Amino acid sequence: MLQAASAVRGAVPPAVRPAASSSLLLTENQQWIGGPPALMDKLSPRERELVLKQGRRKVLNRGQTLFSQGGKHDGIWLIESGRIRVFYTSPQGREITLAYWHVGNFVGGPEVFEGTVHQWSGVASSNCSVVHLPGRELRSLAADIPNLAIGLIEGLTFKGKCYSALAQMLGTRSITQRLAHLLLHLVELYGVEDAEGRVIAAAFTHADIAHMVGATRQWVTISLKRMQEKGIVVTKRSQIVVCRTDVLEEMRGQASD
Repeated sequence: MLQAASAVRGAVPPAVRPAASSSLLLTENQQWIGGPPALMDKLSPRERELVLKQGRRKVLNRGQTLFSQGGKHDGIWLIESGRIRVFYTSPQGREITLAYWHVGNFVGGPEVFEGTVHQWSGVASSNCSVVHLPGRELRSLAADIPNLAIGLIEGLTFKGKCYSALAQMLGTRSITQRLAHLLLHLVELYGVEDAEGRVIAAAFTHADIAHMVGATRQWVTISLKRMQEKGIVVTKRSQIVVCRTDVLEEMRGQASD
């Protein structure tokens, strides 16, 4: 159900923290919500040790850039903790978030080895720990460890499908539909029962949401205000309470801007 945004503010309580290999994606395919298999899942303890031995651990604070669009590419980063937001910036400076990737996923594609430049940027949307696997070493590891090579192929296949689905959503769904889609997905990932409905227990700014659905911050602010007037949502500081998921379901299926 979804995939686009700016930086997420605030910590997610443990009770609603996404599963280790989950991802935040803008897609209509329910099967993709959980994310791809974690890259290291199929590796034996010895194989994991060999891979991590070649890696370089790095800690990032929220908002810190991991890699930049147009910058030199060399390998991938395996997420050990936190969330990485991956986004594209147009020549005019507009951003569209491609995905949020969580623990167990890797970022830095679509190239996974070395010799090219990054097609988009990656930034920590929470405090993160990542392991950098340089391209040359990763190429050698993939040749020696078949399950690692399979994991890379599966991960890239999943990401390719997700980015294709995002393009389809942006081209065929109205902004209002995408906003309803996003809110429902956030409820599924972060929803906590509340007296008024279900609180999205992860703080997103209006600019964050705008980057997710391909809109302006002003449009998101106006749209959420209208939803609140209709009793669909309640906005509290940086949190959103969804009161009427049934109405959002209808909006997702038949909306016009």
